[in-house]
Amino acid sequence: MLLVAAGAVSAEGTVTDIASAEKSGLASVGEVKLASLLDAEAISDVRPKARKPVSIEYTQSWLSKQARPQLGAQAACLAEALYFEARGESVKGQFAVAEVILNRVDSPAFPDSICGVIHQGTGKRYGCQFTYTCDGHPEVISEKAAYARVSKVAAIMAKGGARPLTNGATYYHTAHVSPSWARKFSRTASIGVHRFYSRHTRLSSN
Repeated sequence: MLLVAAGAVSAEGTVTDIASAEKSGLASVGEVKLASLLDAEAISDVRPKARKPVSIEYTQSWLSKQARPQLGAQAACLAEALYFEARGESVKGQFAVAEVILNRVDSPAFPDSICGVIHQGTGKRYGCQFTYTCDGHPEVISEKAAYARVSKVAAIMAKGGARPLTNGATYYHTAHVSPSWARKFSRTASIGVHRFYSRHTRLSSN
C-alpha cells in the first residue's frame, strides 16, 4: 500500500520527490492509524503456524523411522548427555532422562538452558550435576549408532516433545546406588535402571 499526502506529488514529480512524499505521508498517518489500515487477515496468513506436537512411541522401531536430525547447540548438548548418561537404556529410558534435563531448564532452581543445566558445576569437585562432566575421563563418542539414536531423542525433546514419563522429575539416579538426597525427595517414576525424583511431587511409580 502506498500512502501519499494529498497534493504532495505533481504529475511531473521525480522519483526523489515521490520517495520524499511517501515518507512524509507515512509520518503524517502515524503508527496507530497505519496499523488500523492493514489487513488483519492477511497478517494472520503469514504468521508461523503452531507446531503440532510429535506423537511419540517409545519403541526402537518407531525411533529408527525418524529422520536423522541436524542438531543445534542446545540439542547437541542434550544428545551428548543422553549418550553418556543413558545410551544403554531403552528408548523410553532415554526419553525419561531427557525429560529430567528439560524439567530442570523450566525450573527457577536451575540454569535456563539445556547446556547450562548439563554443565552446571562442571569442573568443581563434587559440584557437577551429571557424573560424566567431572569424572576425569574425556568425552569421546565412540559408539556412532548409539549416538545417532540419542540424537533423534534429543532433537524431538528439544523441539518441545511431551514429557509424560517422569511426572515432573528433576532428579534421577541409577538403581545400583542409594544417594542420601533420594530419601528427602519423592520418587515419581522407575524406568529401566533409573529412579526419578521431584522435590514437590507425591510418591508414585511407573
